[in-house]
Amino acid sequence: MRLSMEHLTTLAGWLAHCERLHPKSIDMGLERVKAVADRMGLAFDCPIITVAGTNGKGSTCAMLEAILMQAGYRTGVYTSPHLVHFEERCRVRGDIVNATDLVAHFEIVESARTQNGDEISLTYFEFTTLAILRLLADAKLDVVILEVGLGGRLDAVNILDADCAVITSIDLDHMELLGKDRESIGFEKAGIMRAGRPVVVSDPVPPQSVLDHAARLGADLWRFGHDFNFSGDKLQWSWAGRGRRYAGMAYPALRGANQLVNASGVLAALTALRGVLPVTAQSVRNGLSMVELPGRFQIIPGQPTLVLDVAHNPHSVAALTENLDAMGFYPCTHAVFGAMADKDVAPMLARIAPLIDKWYFTDLPTPRAATAEALRTAWQTVHSRPDVTATACQTPQSALDSAVRNADPTDRIVVFGSFYTVGGILQNGVPRLSAPHLSS
Repeated sequence: MRLSMEHLTTLAGWLAHCERLHPKSIDMGLERVKAVADRMGLAFDCPIITVAGTNGKGSTCAMLEAILMQAGYRTGVYTSPHLVHFEERCRVRGDIVNATDLVAHFEIVESARTQNGDEISLTYFEFTTLAILRLLADAKLDVVILEVGLGGRLDAVNILDADCAVITSIDLDHMELLGKDRESIGFEKAGIMRAGRPVVVSDPVPPQSVLDHAARLGADLWRFGHDFNFSGDKLQWSWAGRGRRYAGMAYPALRGANQLVNASGVLAALTALRGVLPVTAQSVRNGLSMVELPGRFQIIPGQPTLVLDVAHNPHSVAALTENLDAMGFYPCTHAVFGAMADKDVAPMLARIAPLIDKWYFTDLPTPRAATAEALRTAWQTVHSRPDVTATACQTPQSALDSAVRNADPTDRIVVFGSFYTVGGILQNGVPRLSAPHLSS
């Protein structure tokens, strides 16, 4: 049942309305969302960059944004999901948009959706995507960077024709929707390509389906290891691509070895677009040195050491494990873990298990999540060290509190498994830890 318009005066009200509109939370396809976009007359008069991939999308969008802002461009960014507040999904000229600024655009989507009494059903993601796209189209921007929510070919973002597409990585995730193997998933992500336009594939070993689709379409393929590459030592790194080189660069401000692969794809995209969005070497250096993105191997100062990471599939947990291993020795590592029920948690837990001494499994505030007890049961099937303990907690914050109580100042705590897990820690601001042992 539709609410009367007078009840839809706040962002919270609109989001609740969106949740009730469609029987499915995910309904793959572009027909409905494109029909509403056409009714809205949605159009952009600036270059569009779309970013798809299993992991690394948010980091790639943030690096593109940081460099382009340093070059003086008015940027708009759409990413999903958010960590704490819905407004985090949209940034204009580097700033998160205000909730009140979004409301008018939700009204425009609803008016188009119900035009002349001919209602078109939209999912929460489709409706909110259209509202954010409408805000960005109205913001007088020089460039728009759009993260693909799920897959690519049938994602709502793909109603727009990108001037450059970036595919960051392809691995097994959302297999019930995207396919059972990397070839099938790669085909879905390749759907963001456009004929004659550049597509950057920064996955070092892309599925053949991606390469074949680029060839069939006649896209301008920029492939990692073929059209661009990077090298580096402990102090600096360099990048080389078609007709351009960057040497002696400081490492990106985002931590983790995988960020060099993401940054390489970013530089390839900017090189491919240099005719319409030229950037200087200094803008590249400044942007990469200043980029920020919460929850991506984010190390919080204090004691014990706290690491926040939204790793939520086997591929990203493998990267997290490597990054944790590179941090050096800690007497004890505590892990706060919460995950969605549709995730294949066994390989995630098995991969990182050798580094974890105490587990704190947590419920999450969404019906899509696995319970803490279910996660602990899954862990019991893969763990083999008798000295490791596991506790079930009701919230991410209560799990972190338990970890802090049990930790020594020299220990390490890692929070991972879902945006909800990390968001549950950040919802009251960035935590400042002080283990109880410090005051004794």
